[in-house]
Amino acid sequence: MTERNFAIDVVRTLQQAGFQALWAGGCVRDELLGLNPNDYDVATSARPEEVIRLFRRSIAVGASFGVVEVLGPRGPHRQHLSVEVATFRSDGHYSDGRRPDSVVFSTPEEDARRRDFTINGMFFDPLADQLHDFVGGQADLKAKILRAIGDPAKRFAEDKLRMLRAVRIAARFELDIDPDTLESAKASASEIRVVSAERIADELRKMLSHPHRFRGVRLLREFDLVEPVLPELVPTFMLPQGPPAAPTGTLWDHQLRVVELLEAPTWPHPAEISFPLAFATLLHDIGKPRVVGRTAEKYTFHGHEHVGRQMAMKIADRLKLSNAEKDHMTWLVEKHQFLADAPVMKQSTLKPILAHPGIGELLALHRADALASGRSLAAIEFCERMLQETPPEELDPPPLLTGADLIATGMKPGPEFKRVLTALRIAQLEGQVRTKPEAITLAKALLHPIFLKLPGLPSDGPSRIV
Repeated sequence: MTERNFAIDVVRTLQQAGFQALWAGGCVRDELLGLNPNDYDVATSARPEEVIRLFRRSIAVGASFGVVEVLGPRGPHRQHLSVEVATFRSDGHYSDGRRPDSVVFSTPEEDARRRDFTINGMFFDPLADQLHDFVGGQADLKAKILRAIGDPAKRFAEDKLRMLRAVRIAARFELDIDPDTLESAKASASEIRVVSAERIADELRKMLSHPHRFRGVRLLREFDLVEPVLPELVPTFMLPQGPPAAPTGTLWDHQLRVVELLEAPTWPHPAEISFPLAFATLLHDIGKPRVVGRTAEKYTFHGHEHVGRQMAMKIADRLKLSNAEKDHMTWLVEKHQFLADAPVMKQSTLKPILAHPGIGELLALHRADALASGRSLAAIEFCERMLQETPPEELDPPPLLTGADLIATGMKPGPEFKRVLTALRIAQLEGQVRTKPEAITLAKALLHPIFLKLPGLPSDGPSRIV
């Protein structure tokens, strides 16, 4: 059974029991647009306790707000289907800028008027094939307009996150913003700070993971939300990009262009653009304003990638991203220009990066950055050829020796072990040693350079490798 069919069954069960029941919100919008909704919500005249009596497998996830989750059979992906069923309601005062202090169970029309945007305020009866639109959502959807229901200032005051949601929805569906809605959002933009970091991060995940992320980032600034959400980006608004004598725009313009040009990774196989990759793309030059210098010919940004990584880490911590997301994103920020010298780079430096699990995303970021800057793609193409032509076991071969091997040859553990093992790894990746006996010989030479020199090493001895 599909989630859609299950959502129809839920409506049917409620209606047969004598209650009014309709699909509500985003699923109605998506159905009208010919899209497959991510989930289905049902609004009903039944009270929570009545819903629970009707559906044996149900959970009161927000009984005080009239919300019950109804569980169904396993779906196509072997996960249990579920539909949220909420009683028609009108809301009291929102003292915390997130949830109403009280609710009153009400009618479909009153329920529609407490929702966020007109295109999300419609109801649909899938059994009668009938739309219930009390707020003009269908007309706005056809006109491609995002409009708050009723007084936009009141809607944003009720839940501050609606400002970010407006950005995401307008970007996703390529909607124009109703002027009153935009002005009210801008007037309240600074109040987004009262929203929890987790909820803000979730909106950013949805926005940056979507193909229309470029418009979403542009709208963030249009809504005056960059400063309260990502203040580290504000200095990029005015920092010139290009040579001092002929600037080509600002750093903000450049970062936006890189976001626009970002394409899905193709190595080792085609993949969608992940949130960490999209976020790293937006933040990749975030360290430049803190290290900017200037000569007569150009601006300089020495070490900006390392500064940027530290700044990205603080952003990830502030937004309470997972450790995996943080590590992923900050690695891309720090390495975003690492491959520029790939054709002349030592193999021992290049191979570990090419063997990294994130290399496909790093290449995608590097390509977008090069295109946005008008630079050659030669380094990227070199790396792609090397990945195609070099077996994985050559890019990341198992170490020829371990500490246990060194002990077995009679060497005593100590601080020199790390130095020797590092030198052995470099020599292995450079192709200077290929077998275990060669590695043992080099290890002895490194510990006792006067005792032996390995043929083929640099003329001034093995110490050059370290």
